[in-house]
Amino acid sequence: MDSSLTTQQASLQFLKFGGSLITDKHRPRTARLDVLNRLASEVAAAWRDNRPMQLILGNGAGSFGHIPAKKYGTRQGVHTPEGWSGFAEVWRDAAALNSLVIDSLHAAGLPAIAIHPSAAIIAHDGQVATWDLAPLRAALEAGLLPVVHGDVIFDSLRGGTILSTEDLFGYLAIHLRPQRILLAGLEAGVWEDYPKCTHLLSDITPENFNEVKRSLAGSSATDVTGGMASKVQQSLMLVKQIPGLEVLIYSGDIPEATTQALCGTRVGTCLHRGSLKQGTVSYPKNKG
Repeated sequence: MDSSLTTQQASLQFLKFGGSLITDKHRPRTARLDVLNRLASEVAAAWRDNRPMQLILGNGAGSFGHIPAKKYGTRQGVHTPEGWSGFAEVWRDAAALNSLVIDSLHAAGLPAIAIHPSAAIIAHDGQVATWDLAPLRAALEAGLLPVVHGDVIFDSLRGGTILSTEDLFGYLAIHLRPQRILLAGLEAGVWEDYPKCTHLLSDITPENFNEVKRSLAGSSATDVTGGMASKVQQSLMLVKQIPGLEVLIYSGDIPEATTQALCGTRVGTCLHRGSLKQGTVSYPKNKG
């Protein structure tokens, strides 16, 4: 872990555009361009009002990657010619969606630059083994907006695999120590009474996780990298390791929520170490 972080780096935030948010996960290779363009504008609004801002953005694959990944079992491993053909197909889909994300960010006036994981990471058994972070650090120092994404990865044990944006954020968080990780999806947060979805959990901590675990559910669409339960568990692991870290799970479908989150407002469900008041809040179900 690099201990030479500057004061400016201490204000670093990560933001994920969930695949279910920016694509129609029930229709292959279908982006929700109106949503993507609005999200880019909301990031730009926060970027303009809070300079200098250090931000790493990531996007999920949604309907551009999960369907072929499930067909070929890419996350579990790649060892045959057919599997490698599928590996390339998933890569193409993930790159295509990331290109749309970059286009939207640039149209909103943001200095976005893609950092493609497949070209920089070697994994071992589904975990990041090596990742040269020098280009990403240089992008931050230059005042740019680096963008990563869920991607296929060469793996020394599995041959090939897939790492989700949360997997990437997990590794980056340990090395870069962000203050906040913002996970924008379709759901307003973590529901206490899923699938009725009338009471939103305002806080999840390591202490109350066992109580709220029954509320967690997987994704309703094809998702080979795990649903809400995986998202919460990965986030709590980081909260335990990084003092002061907050992870927000919220709906990016709610206008201005992303701007508010980037500017420091708590939206959706907050995962943290446990010093804040816990409870539930009423929240209208997001129809998306």
